[in-house]
Amino acid sequence: MCRERIIFRIAGSLILLGVILGYYVSPYWLILDAFVGVNMLQSSFTGFCPMTLILKAMKIEACSGSAQLT
Repeated sequence: MCRERIIFRIAGSLILLGVILGYYVSPYWLILDAFVGVNMLQSSFTGFCPMTLILKAMKIEACSGSAQLT
C-alpha cells in the first residue's frame, strides 16, 4: 500500500472516531475533527504533512503510476 492512501485512511478514521466519540462520550472530542481538518487544510497550501514524515521513517513508499491519487 502506498503512502497517500494510508494518509487518507488515517485521516478518515480519525474524523469518524472523533464524531462517534463526540456523540457518545463528550462534545470535546470534536476538537479531534477540527485538528485533523486544520492539518489537512494547511497541508493543501504548504505541502507539509506530519504523517508523511512518520510514514517515510517507516520506509513506506509514495504512490507511483496509476496507483497515485489525482
